[in-house]
Amino acid sequence: MALAVTDTELRALLADVPFTRAYGFALAAIADGECTIHVPFQKAFERPGGIVSGQVFMAAADVAMWLAIITKLGATDPSVTAEMTTAFLGSAKEEAFRCTARVLKLGRPLVYGAAESVGTDGTLLAHHTVTYVRPAA
Repeated sequence: MALAVTDTELRALLADVPFTRAYGFALAAIADGECTIHVPFQKAFERPGGIVSGQVFMAAADVAMWLAIITKLGATDPSVTAEMTTAFLGSAKEEAFRCTARVLKLGRPLVYGAAESVGTDGTLLAHHTVTYVRPAA
């Protein structure tokens, strides 16, 4: 199936949105209903104890899912996060990580997906289930 956006369009979107730009998210790969982003380490991401804060993992999962949905519905799709559940399975200390999100079900009112954040060595750090709502046109 043809993607509703190009790699270039998603890279521009990440660069243009102040929220995503502040995190330094970079597009790593896209496919139909799937997106992987690279999250660089920033000292500002550390919580007490020196590990990367959970909010960074959650933001990465949310953005990766948003982009995964856009690969199916296009850059103007108004879908927004309705719910996210995160299981923190490991920790990252002064390291970058990647987050891959996949659309599991593209419904009319809701989009269901899952995302996984992995460390540079491939260790699973967090698993996320994400629900987006598609506002009525």
